[in-house]
Amino acid sequence: MDIELLTNSYDYELPTHLIAQTPVYPRDHAKLLVYNRATNTTTHTTFKYLLDFLPKECDVFLNDTKVIKARIFGKKMIDANKQGGGKVELLFNKPLTAHEYLVMIRGKVRIGTQLLFEDELVATVIKLNSDGSRVVTFRHKEQEIRFEELVQLLDKIGHIPLPPYMQRQDNKEDERDYQSLFAKKAGAVAAPTASLHFTPELFEKLQKQHRTHRVTLHVGAGTFKPVEVKNILEHPMHSEYFEIPKESAEVLNSKRDILAIGTTVTRTVEYFARTGKTFGECDLFLHPLNKPQRVNHLLTNFHLPKSTLIMLVSAFVGRKKTLELYHEAISKEYRFFSYGDAMLII
Repeated sequence: MDIELLTNSYDYELPTHLIAQTPVYPRDHAKLLVYNRATNTTTHTTFKYLLDFLPKECDVFLNDTKVIKARIFGKKMIDANKQGGGKVELLFNKPLTAHEYLVMIRGKVRIGTQLLFEDELVATVIKLNSDGSRVVTFRHKEQEIRFEELVQLLDKIGHIPLPPYMQRQDNKEDERDYQSLFAKKAGAVAAPTASLHFTPELFEKLQKQHRTHRVTLHVGAGTFKPVEVKNILEHPMHSEYFEIPKESAEVLNSKRDILAIGTTVTRTVEYFARTGKTFGECDLFLHPLNKPQRVNHLLTNFHLPKSTLIMLVSAFVGRKKTLELYHEAISKEYRFFSYGDAMLII
């Protein structure tokens, strides 16, 4: 089998102390590794100098999704057989219909199990999926509620859904830190982390020097799903809802060079390039055998071993070069994952 298709070919060893638990302050003091493909050169700098390395003629695309407080804690309601009462944790993932939602539940549940949360929010399990996810409906004070109302309620009773590798509880600082400056449309359960490095001052400079455009992709819990098959092409890629405004689509249909701020923007743009769709479910899997067609430059963080995200980076520079850059970053004590440092590929 082609080595590029083997999941184990995207593995690397990361010392645990390099998994960032909190961001650096100010945010633009994060390290930045710049890789220039034309010259095959690497530069080590800090994020505040990002604009010094961006090609002069390129438009910048951002993801304006907003992370919701998707993690809630409650208990099972006691049924007629006196069963229930145990603690449960629910992670909201995304709406499926007007009243049905895809979630993850920590705790054993059956179809019909009812879960009680703060402020009289009740979830009823209506389906058990083979991948471990669950489908539920929500009622608030005995009334079925829609997504917009649910988001407002989660904002009151929920917790920021930090990635599992952080292995800590969220705190008040995470409400600010795990959200981009331009977060606008609520729906993500994970942050588009390449965006987290911008300070207001740096973002203002960026907007003066480059035309910026928005897309929306609501990052789902599937972004953390490990690739567990031997052949990467057999991985069941998760899908996430996206929207592309008319103005952004017009630029994508032009010949202008573009920089994608993050893997979520990259997947959205590349899905549009292949399908022409401006909204719907994006399930595109980029890897060395499915290279980008529209994104010219990429800004991204450092991703988990054997993840679809490190495979996406490999689609830009190749698997061997990606691992080479990752090993160099490790040797330079870069911080990895959501609150970690960044890499610019030009």
